[in-house]
Amino acid sequence: MAAATDFYCVQDLLTDEERLVQSTVARFVEERFLPIVADHYERGTFPLEIVPELARIGLFGMHLQGYGAAGMSNVAYGVACQELERGDSGLRSFVSVQGSLCMFPIHRYGSEAQKQRWLPAMQSGEAIGCFGLTEPDFGSNPGGMATRARRDGSDWILDGTKRWITNGNLAHIAVVWARTEQGIRGFLVERGTRGFEAREIHHKLSMRASVTSELLLESCRVPADCELPGAQGLKAPLSCLNEARFGIVWGALGAAIACYQSALDYAKARVQFDRPIAGFQLTQLKLANMLTEITKGQLLAFQLGRLKDQGKATAVQISMAKMNNVREALEVARLARSILGANGISLEYPVMRHMANLETVLTYEGTQEVHTLALGEAITGISAFK
Repeated sequence: MAAATDFYCVQDLLTDEERLVQSTVARFVEERFLPIVADHYERGTFPLEIVPELARIGLFGMHLQGYGAAGMSNVAYGVACQELERGDSGLRSFVSVQGSLCMFPIHRYGSEAQKQRWLPAMQSGEAIGCFGLTEPDFGSNPGGMATRARRDGSDWILDGTKRWITNGNLAHIAVVWARTEQGIRGFLVERGTRGFEAREIHHKLSMRASVTSELLLESCRVPADCELPGAQGLKAPLSCLNEARFGIVWGALGAAIACYQSALDYAKARVQFDRPIAGFQLTQLKLANMLTEITKGQLLAFQLGRLKDQGKATAVQISMAKMNNVREALEVARLARSILGANGISLEYPVMRHMANLETVLTYEGTQEVHTLALGEAITGISAFK
């Protein structure tokens, strides 16, 4: 966190290793990603050529232990996510899906053979994963999923559709969740499996520098050893979502910081009525509000990270932080856009790109409404979902 956006000196609370992670990822984003992101965003593509570099930095599954993973703290993972999303939500999503939504369930719920086969390859970037939970008709209510898996001899037959799947067309392996007679179970479905197809979703106005897909499973036969043996019930995929939401808590701050810094630099340089617009009271009000919300979000994220490192973080704490930080990051982006005026909609500046991305981040991995009601239930003891 640069001094201009670290008003409460949160960086001083980081360990030397965590600061090294942050500076390393920040340098990568500055030197390798920011020069190319606008072009990829405009074309609707993800820069696959950077995947080996992300792996060399050690970002894939960096908070996991063993199998080639870096085994770093959750705060280190958090500051990495912040710097990645300072580049673009699509970049942080790529890393988050790989580590938190694909490597994590294999690491926690997989067999030893599954771990040995997939985790080292995913950590090195040789294999890319995707996470198949959301369906066309079931997003906020994953327990209602229509995808089914049935036994046929020693195999499983999967039928269903998953939608809005990040990295779907890039993935070598998909973690697919389906309903069975014994409840919800997870399966590893390899690319090229008969009856399995990924179709890229086009015409997006958000998350354009990211590959988003639909997964089609039509009588897709997988052997019994493709089932995740430790994944029993809906709690398994929800635990994966909590891992990913933690990254979003930090990542949203990165997007907000990029927007704030862009607005601050612009306001100091832009002259109207014979003075920089940074000298006008209403502009200073916007900047003060933006920095205040970023600072509050940083403190929320840091404490959540330390609780997670101590094994004390709860799902509802993650919900509160995701709800707050994404909501406020989106407001920061909107205020920044207003300071930049017409230039705010240009890809020459990062603001509108982040603003459009955050509209997606606001609703994925749990909508604002779902996280609000999860918090409401924790407060009152009464569920408002049904």
